[in-house]
Amino acid sequence: MKGPLFYSKILLFGEYGIIKDSKGLSIPYNFYNGALKVDKNPTDVAIKSNQSLKRFVTYLRGLDKALVSFDIETLQTDVDHGMYFDSSIPQGYGVGSSGALVAAIYDKYAADKITVLENLTREKLLKLKTIFSEMESFFHGKSSGLDPLNSYLSLPILINSKDNIEATGIPSQKAEGKGAVFLLDSGIVGETAPMVSIFMENMKNEGFRSMLKDQFIKHTDACVDDFLKGDIKSLFKNTKQLSKVVLNNFKPMIPKQFHELWKNGIDTNDYYLKLCGSGGGGYILGFTENIDKAKEALKGQKLEIVYNF
Repeated sequence: MKGPLFYSKILLFGEYGIIKDSKGLSIPYNFYNGALKVDKNPTDVAIKSNQSLKRFVTYLRGLDKALVSFDIETLQTDVDHGMYFDSSIPQGYGVGSSGALVAAIYDKYAADKITVLENLTREKLLKLKTIFSEMESFFHGKSSGLDPLNSYLSLPILINSKDNIEATGIPSQKAEGKGAVFLLDSGIVGETAPMVSIFMENMKNEGFRSMLKDQFIKHTDACVDDFLKGDIKSLFKNTKQLSKVVLNNFKPMIPKQFHELWKNGIDTNDYYLKLCGSGGGGYILGFTENIDKAKEALKGQKLEIVYNF
């Protein structure tokens, strides 16, 4: 048995900000994917995944039936038979490993599920997001539900505010373009929950709150608008500002050995770095107007190109 594939995602803009109603833009990233599977001879990884799924089933039994109900007996039987999530998506890297799993479980076992083929009204998208938020909270403590939504629909999602989301189109890539969005591998696994609690702790500070509103959210919203309009010049201007704000105010979320590289990008304009997901490790997202220059400046680092301008 092998189920359909669900892809990883990248939140291009909006990490942390969307908790406080900034805009956000999330895109599917087809380089990594996962599927539900049963094997005759499971590996250690499969056994570990299966044990985690057993705990997840117990959690799903407790969810509000009015919100979502599952064919829980079939799910339980499949898990008892060794079902696991076979995934190439790195965990703790900010590319939605638990989101893809949540999407796969909903797709296969939810009763009365909302499907990708129907007319996805805003109400339906919000309902899906709420369901996914509840399901994914098992893994993170608090989830926006966006990662599974992105994985489930395999469409770019524009977040206008908490209660206003829509599937969107993004400008098509220019294969020969010099500009690029890339992933930088920090080589460290990041944990979402501790990073989110640092952020929540900082939110108690009035100075941090006003920085978030007047700088972080302002530049995030501008970046989303620029990206969707294809206004590259303005996008890089705003990404630079955003990169500065993050370096000055989100230091704990940036692995120490990247502080210097981060600053170097801002000083030289060869590239700008930003958080990918909650930070603390995993991937760091990079934007550059000239990928050759960025590769030269980041020699010795592992880069993956996600999108070409």
